[in-house]
Amino acid sequence: MSRNFVISIGAVALLGATASTALANEKVTFMTNWLAQAEHGGYYQAVADGTYAACGLDVTIQQGGPQVSGRPLLLAGKIDFYMGGNLLQAFDAVQQNIPLRIVAATFQKDPQVVMSHPGQGLDKWEDLPKADQYILGDEGMQSFFQWMVTDYGFDPTKRVPYTFNAAPFIANSKSIQQGYVTSEPFAVEKEGGFEPNVFLLADYGFSTYATTIEAMQKTIDERPQVVQCFVDGSAKGWYNYLYGDNIVANEMIKKDNPDITDEQIAFSIKQLKDHGIVDSGEAEKLGIGAMTDERVADFYAKMVKAKVLSDGLDIAKAYTLQFVNKGVGLDLKK
Repeated sequence: MSRNFVISIGAVALLGATASTALANEKVTFMTNWLAQAEHGGYYQAVADGTYAACGLDVTIQQGGPQVSGRPLLLAGKIDFYMGGNLLQAFDAVQQNIPLRIVAATFQKDPQVVMSHPGQGLDKWEDLPKADQYILGDEGMQSFFQWMVTDYGFDPTKRVPYTFNAAPFIANSKSIQQGYVTSEPFAVEKEGGFEPNVFLLADYGFSTYATTIEAMQKTIDERPQVVQCFVDGSAKGWYNYLYGDNIVANEMIKKDNPDITDEQIAFSIKQLKDHGIVDSGEAEKLGIGAMTDERVADFYAKMVKAKVLSDGLDIAKAYTLQFVNKGVGLDLKK
């Protein structure tokens, strides 16, 4: 297992502070939900180039991993911000009366994909239900796959467990497999020697935001300037990571996660950009991190229809638009 590496950078408050400026050198810990990778690049970039420091934050990025559960640390006040997966986790918090909210949505599109073998009659989205086997993890089976069954007629009896090993998919040309657009297609190309068909669920209606920034309501109420600075700094960090010089940020990622390669990082960045994972849709006008009430409601309705969630949930408690949709960082896009 990769060792945890904590990155921190001192900060100095600027004269003429704006409303989003935090206290000088205020310490903040942000925990990711997996090992360091290009999918976290904008946060590392904001540390590397001093963006967080510019409004007075001393940010520590603490990486997650397979044996790390970050959300309980957020609830316990051990960390300030946590990287959520998608909207489902925040909806679950509402169901459990946990005062947690999404304050920004870094990914406009969930990077979840389904892959198939080319030339096997599975080259179009509408062909995929005909696959002999669906290789899916338990979490996916209980979430996005229920939407696939409800809206597109996939057959639950064809599902077999995904063990995060591409070998069964590579061996069975009539199978389909889940993955992240930034990760599993790369592994299949390397291990299987072919480029799989890749279907991004977001392009077919799976409308959740992803890689969210979560904070406790207490933090929002008591430290709104800190939240605003972190949200703004993260947006700027992502623009600079995607469109600027990201060499130092990538070195930080590799130091945090020594197992990751330059080739994997380059592949992931290309996929993020090619598929508009971070910078598309609402973010093109409102800035990275954008959210809207309509989009959240749309996804919730789909999850109710798929019986993933019950009706009647007060979804407004799952997120806040207080800190986003201000066009922060749009001027950095190159």
